[in-house]
Amino acid sequence: MLKILDLMRARYSVRSFADRAVSRDTLLAVLEAARLAPTACNNQPWRMLVVQEPATRAALATCYPQAWLATAPVILVCCTEPAKAWCRRDGKNHAEIDVTIAVDHLTLAATEAGLGSCWICAFDAAKARQVLQIPAELEPVALIPLGYPAAEAAPNSRHSQRKPMDELVQWERF
Repeated sequence: MLKILDLMRARYSVRSFADRAVSRDTLLAVLEAARLAPTACNNQPWRMLVVQEPATRAALATCYPQAWLATAPVILVCCTEPAKAWCRRDGKNHAEIDVTIAVDHLTLAATEAGLGSCWICAFDAAKARQVLQIPAELEPVALIPLGYPAAEAAPNSRHSQRKPMDELVQWERF
């Protein structure tokens, strides 16, 4: 148990990447971690687009106002397929929950492989859809830049700020 907690503590949002390619084997291992993530009824209602070509990364970076995004050697575009997701009786669609579990798995696997990542949700999804020709049945949810952290990469000052357990967890009833 401590190994996984150490890995979770080691992961942080990397916003500065080294000019170093990610091998296909390493990338496939990270994607395998996402593939193994649990989903409601095992529907797996998500798709990931791997963006590596410099011109495509540059075009995608126009969807997010931070220049560092295009410096990541890989950008994963995480999409849901809501029509294929399980829905709770009250109609709650679990597609976004399912893809976020997959992203969490892949960011931890990336950390273990020595890669850095950053979860980006504040991007122009409509523009990303246009740039990447994302089909109408898919919804872009997150961009995950992936690569080896640059020497100067460091956790944000807020990274280690966590609320105390008793503020987050109740026992038996609220």
